[in-house]
Amino acid sequence: MQAIHVAAGILRDASGRVLITERLGDSPFAGLWEFPGGKISPGETPMSALARELYEELGIAIGACEHFMSVDHDYADRSVVIEFYLVTGWQSAPTGLEGQAIRWIDPEMLKSDELLPADIPVLKALLASTDSIRKC
Repeated sequence: MQAIHVAAGILRDASGRVLITERLGDSPFAGLWEFPGGKISPGETPMSALARELYEELGIAIGACEHFMSVDHDYADRSVVIEFYLVTGWQSAPTGLEGQAIRWIDPEMLKSDELLPADIPVLKALLASTDSIRKC
């Protein structure tokens, strides 16, 4: 089974909402929502991959961030290890540069069946730690 290492960002605004992006029509799980990010290239650190991916996908330069959690998830055709970072500072307004829809949503309003399966544990962790996250 193919193993993929990914870095993803959890952008949180001042009101506690998080940014999610819709998967494009030609990708697996098209139409589901996810935390933005992508594959870590050979020789890249997770942080440098996160910075590159968020710049390419959203047009932002990340500032303050910290590791939030790691998720291992097996799909039918591949295994993914995702390093999730809580991003609390960035420059520019996020925009869907690859044609993907983006939206800001309160984690409490996000439904698990809307999310990419590997992102569901992150939603649960966000909901369990909402008070401490909003204090960052």
